[in-house]
Parts: sequence; structure tokens; C-alpha cells
Amino acid sequence: MDTDNSVQTTQMIDDPAVIDLGVGQPQLSLLPLERIRQAAEIRFAQNDPTFLQYGAEQGDGYLRQGLAHLLTEQYGFPVFPKNLFITNGASLGLDLTCTLFAKPGDTIFIEEPSYFLALRIFADHHLRLVSIPVDENGLVVEALEQELKKVRPTFLYTVSAFQNPSGYTLSEERRARLAQLSRENGFLIIADEVYHLLNFSAELPRPFAAYTEEGNIISLGSFSKILAPGLRLGWIQTDPQRAKAFAACGLLDSGGGLNPFTSAIVRGLVESGGLKANIEHLCTTYQARAASMDAALRKYIPGAVYQVPRGGYFFWIRLPDGRDAEALMKRAEKFQVSFRPGVRFSSRGALRDYARLCFAYYEADQLAEGIARLGRALE
Repeated sequence: MDTDNSVQTTQMIDDPAVIDLGVGQPQLSLLPLERIRQAAEIRFAQNDPTFLQYGAEQGDGYLRQGLAHLLTEQYGFPVFPKNLFITNGASLGLDLTCTLFAKPGDTIFIEEPSYFLALRIFADHHLRLVSIPVDENGLVVEALEQELKKVRPTFLYTVSAFQNPSGYTLSEERRARLAQLSRENGFLIIADEVYHLLNFSAELPRPFAAYTEEGNIISLGSFSKILAPGLRLGWIQTDPQRAKAFAACGLLDSGGGLNPFTSAIVRGLVESGGLKANIEHLCTTYQARAASMDAALRKYIPGAVYQVPRGGYFFWIRLPDGRDAEALMKRAEKFQVSFRPGVRFSSRGALRDYARLCFAYYEADQLAEGIARLGRALE
């Protein structure tokens, strides 16, 4: 059967003539098709159809065991299957958290800037947003303490490592203080930690998941960033009582555990070490690409102000001379390059002279060409 190229199968419609530095996705060549094929073949050869049945509410028990072992090794502290709940990716985990632990009209604290698609989820749930500034060490705790004098939030949402969009990482000292404040003031911390394992640096603070036994912490993880987005698979790490609360909700009561089919395949990759090897490959690749983008920025946009990321996907640059990023993006169209303007990551229409650039989707030569085009658009 002939392939109809007009039928859309992916979220993004790729124009090969345009270098879109705003795309926050892995390159197709980085998706481990052969690893996943082999894992699927092994699972199908077992002649066991249980993974085609409604799944266990908290998630495939074997996957949770394997994932707990991997996270124990990666994080450096014990992780137990009872603390893990399998989701259809981090976005579903965040949406389900809003459903179970917040109600319309509730106040939540978010970062400024913050992940712009999370803002869409919060809008769907009609939550009131109060933004807290970030600096190179992550969310500014002193600013949060001032806001706590005015209002008690239902939860704080933070992308705590290699933040989307800024690339900043919350310091260990600030993590401990936020965990303490959440206990003292009775609010949850929703830590979006999907980039934590994509670490190029020698040191990284412990994830918020390390504080789950102390209560008030819900950590979101995802296989989208470390394996493949199309799997639609992720996890929540929290205390056992909250993990049971997720498993007992109406969505799970009706449909069973989330994505048991994919869980059964990914389980094989986790147990065999294939996932760990893939993470190592991604970190090596992304470190080189980040270095290439840094070199291109120094060459073609020397007036840009930014911090070189030590993990994750993104550069967060302040444009020279306070240039407006939205206006630049329109001008950049004729140079066949694009990016994401900073205002999209603001809940209050600010950050107009900032831009988010992603180094995950293109190889080094394309990244350099994209930055060169952007430099010409700035001229």
C-alpha cells in the first residue's frame, strides 16, 4: 500500500526548509526503534496475553520493580515500588494531580518563567496562578515566603532540574527549604523532574523525589525524554498513601492501570539495561549539541546573555539590546528559522526580550546554521 504523505502522524509538521529551534522534542534518529522492537519481540514471544488485559491500577508491578531499581541506582537513595504510580506521561500525571488535589478557583504557585504547556493544563482546571521569580539557582524562596504571607496555595509547581525554559536547576539548599515550607504551610510540591536524568554535569542536587517520605511531594517522571515520547508512559513518585489515592481514582477504577501494553514492553528495556544505555547515549549526544549551540551563539549572536545548560534540552537567552522576541520571530520567518519567544513562558505577559532555543532536535551543523540565520534576522 502506498504511503499518503498528507496524513499527519506526529504532533509537529516538519518543514525541512525551516530550522525550528523552538521544537522541544528529540530528533527522530534518537528514538531507539531497534531497542524497542527487540523488547516487543521478546514480550510477544512469551505467549502471555495478560498485558492486553485491564492493568493493575497502580501500574505494571514488574515495571515498577525495575524502575525502582533503576531510580535507586540513578538517584543514589532507595526507591520502592510502593512509591511509584505509572502514568500516560508527565502531562497526564500533572492533569490527574490537578483533578485529585485541587478544585476550580484554588491558588497555586508557579515559576516565572514556567513551562508554557503546564499553564494550559492549569487553565483547563480554572486555577488561580501566582508566579514566583527564578534566578540561576532556581525558584527564589524568599519571594515565595513573601507570597505565603498573603495566601496559602494548594500546591507549588516547579520544574526543578534543567528547567523548561530557563535550564536553571534548583539548589539543594532551596529544595530542603521548600520541602520544609510545604510541611509547615500545608501545600503540595508538584516537582516536574522529567529532565533530571539528562544530566551532563558531575554533580546535581537530589531530586524532590528524595523528600517523598516526608510527605507533601509529588514527583513527575517521564519516559518521553529518556526513551520515546510516543510511548506515552511516565510515572509519579510520592508517598505510599498518595500513590494509593491516585490508583483509587475514578479514571483508574473505570479503565484499569494506565498503558499496560507499553508498560510490558518498556519493562524489558528497564530490566535488560537498555534504558540505562539509552540515557547514557542521550546525555553524550546532548552535551555535544549544547556545546555546538553555545559556540554558534558566541559567534553569531555575541550580545546574547545566557547560561550554558548542564543538562536537559534548552538554552534561555536574553536578546541583545532588549529586542522583542515576538517581533524577531516574525522577522525570522523570511530567514527560515524559528524559536519560542519568552512571553509564552510567562503567566503575566513579561519576559518579552527572552527566547527559548532547543538543542535536542537537530544535529550540530543544523544548530549552527539555525543560529547563523537567527543572527542575520537580528541584524
